[in-house]
This record gives sequence, C-alpha cells and structure tokens, in this order.
Amino acid sequence: MSTPLGLPRLHLRSTDSTNERARVLARAGAPHGTLVTAAEQTAGRGRQGRSWSAPPGRALLMSLVLRELDTLLPAAGAVAVADVVGDDAAIKWPNDVLLHGGKLAGILVEARPTSGWAVMGIGFNVAVRREDLPPELRDSAATLGLEPDALEPTLDALLVALARRLRERPETLLAAYRERDALLGRQIRWQRGAGVAAGIDAVGRLLVDCDDGTRAALQAGEVHLVTPPA
Repeated sequence: MSTPLGLPRLHLRSTDSTNERARVLARAGAPHGTLVTAAEQTAGRGRQGRSWSAPPGRALLMSLVLRELDTLLPAAGAVAVADVVGDDAAIKWPNDVLLHGGKLAGILVEARPTSGWAVMGIGFNVAVRREDLPPELRDSAATLGLEPDALEPTLDALLVALARRLRERPETLLAAYRERDALLGRQIRWQRGAGVAAGIDAVGRLLVDCDDGTRAALQAGEVHLVTPPA
C-alpha cells in the first residue's frame, strides 16, 4: 500500500516556490507523499516559465514529492482538483482547471525519472478575492470564493481525491479527464499550427485534427482557443 499523501508535511509562512522547496527535499531523499505548503509564494511558477500570482493566505499553494512515476501525473492532478470543485469544473489541456471559463487552478509537474522522483505543484484559488488579483488577471481567473478557513479542509479533500486518482487504472483516469475536456471540438491554435481539438490519447497527448487534414498529437506546449468558451 502506498504511503499516505501529505506526510511528512512542511508548512512555510512564505517561500519562493513550494515546487522548489519540494525539489530540494526530493533530492535529499524525502519519501513519497512529502508535502510542502505555504501561505505565500514570492516566486511561484506555472507552466512555460510563467509566474503564479496569489494573495497571501487565500490560495492553496502546495507541492508533493512523488516516487511512483507515471506519464499521467498531470492528468491525475487536474482530475483530482476537478473532483473537489464539482460538476462545473472543466480541464484545459494539459492541466489547468477552469470554473465557468476562468482559470481556477494550475498544476505543474516536474519529473526526474532517472533520480526516481517527481514534484507535483498545485495552485488553487480557494479563497481568493478578485480585487486582490493583479488587474491583468481579474478577467481570466476564477475562484471558489470561500474564506481562508476553507484552505485546510480543501487540502484534505484534495489529498484524498488525488490518492484515489493516482491508484486508478489509466483508462478510468482518462475517461474522467475526457468527461471534463474543455477543448474537445473547439478550434485551437498553437505555435506550429491550428485545428480542432479531438481529445487526448492514452498517454495524455492532445489530439488535434489539423487544418491541413492531418492529425497531430501534442506532447507539450501552450494551446489557445481561437474563440473564448461560450
């Protein structure tokens, strides 16, 4: 049986990045399930080198050390967050969780397979108020709109959901992801082309029916909706 997620736990009042703290612990031999949380991040990271911005004490900022590696770790993280949110949550490939079209949570997995570890970072706007966000994020972000005392119960629920999703058969996890696929059937574009999103394959790649008649399988990278969600 796997070690429970969330033990041991390091909670920091402020840190540069929970993923960076967890990476240090992983390199030092921290066990599977080690959790780093913080009330505030000064240099939180998202995918593609972006920063993750959240007001102190109002977002769930966490990173887990994982030693059971799989290509579907980002999918498991996204589906677990969506489980906690409920039926209105959708997933924008590869691992952003949306609520009513706005970004509610992001997952960043940094893996070192040769060293036997991965770190899964999750930023989740549990109690964020829109007025506390930078002006450029207010229209694109979403929040559960809860109070700060909801952070710990949300963390507990997320760890339970994530443990369950990590144990699932890949086809079950992928089916849950596909039910929440925010891109399916939508016109998208990326750095090298454009087309219609056609779901995800067995290893989590985004399938796209391209405008030139071919089908692409995107391993990673940023995709953009040609038109915003309805």
